[in-house]
Amino acid sequence: MLVTLSIRDIVLIDRLDLDFSSGMSVLTGETGAGKSILLDSLSLALGARGDADLVRHGEAQGQVTAVFDVAANHPVRSFLQENDVDDDGDVILRRIQTADGRTRAFVNDQPVSAGLLRQAGGLLVEIHGQHDDRALVDPDSHRALIDVFGGLTGQAEKTAAAYNAFRSAEKAVIDHEKRIQTARQEADYLRSSVKELSDLKPEPEEEDRLAARRTDMMQVEKIAGDLNEAFETLNGSASPIPELASLLRRLERKADQVPQLLAQPVRTLAEALDQLEETRSGLENALRETEFDPRELESVEERLFALRAASRKYSVPVDELNALCARMASDLADLDAGEDKLAALAEAAAKARVDYDRKAATLSDKRSKAARALEKAVEVELPDLKLERARFLVELASDPEQRSRSGIDQLEFHVQTNPGTRPGPMMKVASGGELSRFLLALKVSLADKGSAPTLVFDEIDTGVGGAVAEAIGVRLARLADSVQVLTVTHAPQVAARAEGHFLIAKEAAKPDRVATRVQRIDEDHRSEEIARMLAGSVITEEARAAARKLLTAAE
Repeated sequence: MLVTLSIRDIVLIDRLDLDFSSGMSVLTGETGAGKSILLDSLSLALGARGDADLVRHGEAQGQVTAVFDVAANHPVRSFLQENDVDDDGDVILRRIQTADGRTRAFVNDQPVSAGLLRQAGGLLVEIHGQHDDRALVDPDSHRALIDVFGGLTGQAEKTAAAYNAFRSAEKAVIDHEKRIQTARQEADYLRSSVKELSDLKPEPEEEDRLAARRTDMMQVEKIAGDLNEAFETLNGSASPIPELASLLRRLERKADQVPQLLAQPVRTLAEALDQLEETRSGLENALRETEFDPRELESVEERLFALRAASRKYSVPVDELNALCARMASDLADLDAGEDKLAALAEAAAKARVDYDRKAATLSDKRSKAARALEKAVEVELPDLKLERARFLVELASDPEQRSRSGIDQLEFHVQTNPGTRPGPMMKVASGGELSRFLLALKVSLADKGSAPTLVFDEIDTGVGGAVAEAIGVRLARLADSVQVLTVTHAPQVAARAEGHFLIAKEAAKPDRVATRVQRIDEDHRSEEIARMLAGSVITEEARAAARKLLTAAE
């Protein structure tokens, strides 16, 4: 429910903080005191269209904040979670209206779009008045109300799921038919392509491996001659190693005679021979490593060329040739076994359609019964609302061939305001006062079903007499047993039924300026305000007595 409404610098309101309770609360005051401003402010916080004229004259911006205490399982919390908005604790809607016409919207202090704010606000509050056109004009909402009233929401969801399954099955048939047709047109091309790619048998990452091997062999080919020449120099007939070895042996035999002369040359010559031998051995190993069959290089190049040629031909990377082959083979399989698969898909679609038709027909039958029950429930309320000669009708037309997620029903609320007149859509046939009373009868009949947790009624008692106003007050109070009800009223009979009473008045704020003030009044002041509503500008003792009587009767 709405627990707090804070308004800053909106039209005549400079600063206002209101705390609301559950049950029924009324807002009263003389004409022009600012009741409509209060509702415009609340509507702004709920996502209504902004208007620069709402900003109090001389101020740069106005602001409205509405705080709601909602249950953990309320749909608005799921909605906020789906839109990545924090939903811990109270739900706080805030709207800033600037004097240049721009607005900013926040939910729980997170910036959001005006559209998201409007959707969240619609889940929390419904505002109804004589010219209301939101809850009644859209036939889709009528169908949803019937489903809620009849306890058919679960059945409607199953029907929607069956419709989705049926449409998916039909789409599968259509898609498969297109694939078969395409495959037929390209059959020869597909067969030759699948054979070519199947014979080619490309392997994963094969192109990279072949390219690397080709590069290695080409590099080896370039240095092979130098390696052979170096090896032949150290290992061939002209190798200096044997001659140097012989020289080393002669020097070693003479080193004992003149060690001071030959020890160092013998040692370094021996080391040099060891290095030459290691070099010869290293060259021999390098030659073994570089040995390859020239035919291998030719084979690698031919394979690489074949893969890249196929890649260019089919306009896909080499690594995707296998996947392409699989898709083409699948298309051929669809062509070869297409008729059998198509028949199976068509059979599945037919079964899904039968399942949907059965669920939709069952739902339609239950909707018809719920519609008749709602008609009776609403018409029970009409006589006391001075609509005793009126009729409330739920026009339900069913067409099994007009399938949709919502079923096969077109549903709209109609009324007949007088005997002998033609029934028609409620919004077109009922006058402003009649419309508001039909709405009230509907809301009472639906009780807590399909309703936002806070309902606001804006002067729905306008133009009715005492008995009808009393009936309206009784029904609003009854409705307040299920949801929070806020009512702007000029009817003392309605005001007397409230649990909370707010008095709206204008007073001087600054020289040459006025401001709207709202205060919650106690029982004594309530009695005086209701007496004013009964008597007008001059409050008589008779009016005060009548006010006390209304309050006593309401209790």
